[in-house]
Amino acid sequence: MKFDTKIAIAVREDLATWQKLNVACFLAGGLVGSYPELAGEGYADASGQLYGCLVRQPMLIFAATGEQLGQVLGRARSRNLRPAIYTRELFATGNDRDNRAAVAAVATAELDLVGVALHADRKEVDKVMKGLALHP
Repeated sequence: MKFDTKIAIAVREDLATWQKLNVACFLAGGLVGSYPELAGEGYADASGQLYGCLVRQPMLIFAATGEQLGQVLGRARSRNLRPAIYTRELFATGNDRDNRAAVAAVATAELDLVGVALHADRKEVDKVMKGLALHP
């Protein structure tokens, strides 16, 4: 099945592995919170055991430098897209309220981005993520 939209997550390449995974998970969850239609239906196995739903379409995970993440954010904003972001300061917070406060305290140009996620039209996502390689 080919989707009209694409999900892409760019994660800063110099993070520790646990941080990369944490950032990707938070950003994926943020996209589903912003776009509830991304959640698929729940699962059931042949024994009738029920399981939670998954995102309904694949996600591409890209590696990026800090500078590239800034470019991704700028491209997304110039196209009036609403990306999800994760900044370095969020590793030190423990809840959503403090996360929002940490982001709100920093001007856009000064954000220390470690991840940016996007769900939009396929072509728009391709333009925003241009130049990034898939994460190894």
